[in-house]
Amino acid sequence: MNRQGEALAYGAVTIVNALAGGKGAAFGIDLQTQANVELTDDGAIEATILGEEDESTLLAEKCVRSVLNRFGVGTLGAKVRTQSNIPIARGLKSGSVAGNAVVLATLDALDKHMDPSDILTLVVDASLEAKVSVTGAFDDAAASLYGNVVVTDNMARKVLRTFPIDEYCVLLLVPSEKRYTKEVDMARIKTVAREVGIAHREALDGNYWSAMTLNGLIYSHVLGLGADVIVESLEAGALAAGISGKGPTYAFVTDVKAKEQVLSLLRGREGQIIASKTRRHSSLPRLTLQQRGLTTNGDNDTPQ
Repeated sequence: MNRQGEALAYGAVTIVNALAGGKGAAFGIDLQTQANVELTDDGAIEATILGEEDESTLLAEKCVRSVLNRFGVGTLGAKVRTQSNIPIARGLKSGSVAGNAVVLATLDALDKHMDPSDILTLVVDASLEAKVSVTGAFDDAAASLYGNVVVTDNMARKVLRTFPIDEYCVLLLVPSEKRYTKEVDMARIKTVAREVGIAHREALDGNYWSAMTLNGLIYSHVLGLGADVIVESLEAGALAAGISGKGPTYAFVTDVKAKEQVLSLLRGREGQIIASKTRRHSSLPRLTLQQRGLTTNGDNDTPQ
């Protein structure tokens, strides 16, 4: 047992939002959350989100407790600290990413390993218990953990297909207001389940950029967000554009040639612009990948 552990988990962006039909898709990006865990003997779990001290830490606490219980050391406590460049409550998977980071850091502190599928199950269960997600956000957690493109059945907690992703620029337009899961009108979202299902089938067929744009056009309407910037970014050369999660963040995928034109468009809009890129690598330690037989050809770490 190391007693102290640390880990990084990486961000993700929505391709298909699972709120409407229970099936989703997402891809990894290079934003990140770092977690540090120090085990204690007093049984208490204290968590801090650096820079966001007013936010709830319940998800982190549940993740740590679940890992400790799994390995029969539930009487231990922990001091947990996370810091991130992922804005909270903007649809950018901050909860799923933090959950992954905290679980991996706790495992590091214990000098233990878990199967990636078990890590996802633990994070999804904790997200539901902490009420930071309606579906448990299996797609978001999987894209954060594995990188690349994942297409999922969130209700069955199953990765249906994966696709290695090329390197593209990812531009995020992040409004200042936060939007929490509890504020979402689920009855309204359910009315577009059939249309979102079409986007999900497109993602399953490998047409994930088209799926992302279609999903964005659908959800921008039901979430009360404008679609103009989505259409205008496509005119400027974006490969795909959409709403990440429940919003209010817009996400745009571009190649190097179109990046400046799309940036010029976004500079005329309200909100913070964050530039990232697609991510092919997993958040899992390389040792864990090799032990579990998950490393594939090249630098694509997503299980096949």
